[in-house]
Amino acid sequence: MSAGTAGLVEAAEGLQELVEAHADKGEQGRRLPKRLVQALRDAQLFRMCVPAAYGGPEADPITMVSAIEKIAIADGAAGWCTMIASTTSSMSLFLEPEIARSIYGDPKIITGGVYAPNGRAVRDGDGWRVTGRWQWGSGSQHCNYLTGGSVTDDGEFHLMFLDIADVTIHDTWYSTGLKGTGSNDFSVDGAYVPVGRSVQPLLGKRQVDCNLAAFPNFSLLASGVAAVSLGVARHAIDEFTELAQGKRPLFSSRTLSQSGSAQAELAKAEATLRSARAFLHDELAQAWASSTTGDRIDVTTRARIRLACVHAAQSAAHATDVVYTLAGGTSVFETSPLQRCLRDAHVATQHLMVSPRLYETLGRMFFGIDIDTASI
Repeated sequence: MSAGTAGLVEAAEGLQELVEAHADKGEQGRRLPKRLVQALRDAQLFRMCVPAAYGGPEADPITMVSAIEKIAIADGAAGWCTMIASTTSSMSLFLEPEIARSIYGDPKIITGGVYAPNGRAVRDGDGWRVTGRWQWGSGSQHCNYLTGGSVTDDGEFHLMFLDIADVTIHDTWYSTGLKGTGSNDFSVDGAYVPVGRSVQPLLGKRQVDCNLAAFPNFSLLASGVAAVSLGVARHAIDEFTELAQGKRPLFSSRTLSQSGSAQAELAKAEATLRSARAFLHDELAQAWASSTTGDRIDVTTRARIRLACVHAAQSAAHATDVVYTLAGGTSVFETSPLQRCLRDAHVATQHLMVSPRLYETLGRMFFGIDIDTASI
């Protein structure tokens, strides 16, 4: 973590009280409250991957995941929206500089979006007419631009930057967890996107020469998702630890904290979570060291990062399950943060970047069997 970006983690920690205070409102409204959005935006937590060349923080990966985790400890939905916006901001590295400055040069601009190629783009003069509909538009209500993966009429994949004025947001986000993320469907119908306002990240051509530009985008995204999971589980364990100090189960003269079985299970949950976090941070640190010395981050390194991300999300969900169960009947009520943590932790595991299906894919690679590494 560099001295220039350490302030992002401190800012995230400083906002935890505000984030937690707005968690219920976000859950009920199925989107982040406006005041919270403004606070996260003003702290630059929605644009951590914007390079210094455009006035951004240019956070290294460990700083980014640490800041996301701090926000997610206070509220998983706020952590998730922080993750989506910041990882999307890494697309600034691919945009033509003039367009990048017009979008990301303004610290009040927030971007989000979806990578899936659900759009179709037809060439129209110096741009495209884009039509499509995308799911999982997290934080779309507070974004100025939404990216939408699209296939052009000549068969190329482009990530189009869609002006929010051209976007229709559909009220579809009725979920079990991460309710406050506002992850609705969104669509456009013939929206015009000038040539310079799209990127082709799969081609790997960055427009900015910096260490962050050498770091793989899918590794950033997967690490951000894992960071949310780690934060949610940290919240759950801390909540249970406090609860157990005073709760006496029915027919027991001792508090939960005095129960030998609860003590053992809590210790194992702590070990599970802390070891998963350490694995992720260690892999990110090694990869970042390679990027800062000019070495290429190879497929094996990328695979280890993805393994650490999947492991983190699964371990976080398991640790949350453990303390939810230990808390007994208390955890089933909506007033208990533990039930929200449980729901949030399991929704996070469904993201493609940390899907348990990746264990099989990565296992094949570790056996030396060829796999498609395009999305690793």
